[in-house]
Amino acid sequence: MKIWQRLQQHPERFHPFFIREQVISAIRAHFTSQGFHEVETPKLLPQPSTEPFLEVFETQLKFADGSSSRAFLPTSPEFALKKLLAAGLGSCFEICKSFRNGEGRSSKHNPEFTILEWYHTPGDYLTVMDDTKKLFQAIHHAVFPQSKDLTLKYQGKIYDLSSPWERISVAEAFQTYAGIDTDTLLSKTRLVSALTKKGYHTNKKTTWEEAFNQIMFNEVEPHLGQKKPTFLYDYPTSQAALAQKKKSDPRFAERFEFFLAGFELGNAFSELADAKEQRERCEHDLEERRTLGKTTYGLDEDFLTALKSGFPPTGGSAMGVDRIAALFADVPNIQDVLFFPIDDLFPPKTA
Repeated sequence: MKIWQRLQQHPERFHPFFIREQVISAIRAHFTSQGFHEVETPKLLPQPSTEPFLEVFETQLKFADGSSSRAFLPTSPEFALKKLLAAGLGSCFEICKSFRNGEGRSSKHNPEFTILEWYHTPGDYLTVMDDTKKLFQAIHHAVFPQSKDLTLKYQGKIYDLSSPWERISVAEAFQTYAGIDTDTLLSKTRLVSALTKKGYHTNKKTTWEEAFNQIMFNEVEPHLGQKKPTFLYDYPTSQAALAQKKKSDPRFAERFEFFLAGFELGNAFSELADAKEQRERCEHDLEERRTLGKTTYGLDEDFLTALKSGFPPTGGSAMGVDRIAALFADVPNIQDVLFFPIDDLFPPKTA
């Protein structure tokens, strides 16, 4: 039975969807009240962004003269928003659909999902930590206006959204939860060796990133966001993505991820403004895509031109709105806050 049919028979089941509506309204109201501009960016692109581990949806754009062009759905609105920042728009946000292929079916993923992305300028990743805290407290006030505190009940557990929130660096987390010191963390040979000693399956082809992810997913993340929201910050530079390196310790980048109640909810940076370094990273990512057998395409030169023209000091963040809605609606699966989830549109095939 499809979601709409269940709702037709049981109108009380609309409640999680109404909570989602309140969450999105609260997000929009919060950023508007802070002076951010709300913008819309295209959902059909000549080149998507270059994340090496995200697969894209590709289509073909046809014109009346018979010509055609490759086109892609965005994995995020990041590059387009940064062009507007380079143009001088100022702090801005967007709530929109994004698309990621090949991630399978799970309680935390849908190929078509709603993303919140915002950029605070002037700012950095510390500015965005403060934004994140204020945003979640604003959502709580909107969804639970009669509440006398900032506690959130989710799946039988209570989480405290009041200040301060937990902050722990990646190096501290690996030491605390996995017994891995910083020198080992940053060494491919030593980290893979540590992984082997812990009993994980490894071989000569095991990469540093595979070792890092195994330990992160199995030994670090389960401890994060268990009583209060947790900012996991200062990732090794190889995990910098589009974040600036730390001036005080360039082995690490000014990036954080945000965890609560078993969900990774957001990813944020002090945004890289150096066009030359950004080109090098993007070209490396595109090469890695080829190595991994992902869909290949060219680099968005317009994005690099925008960076080169001048980019303000900026902190930026992307968050999964479906996951936020599931948290505040107290449902275990993001499909419970989607009117048309992937399992309804493309039911799992049975043998």
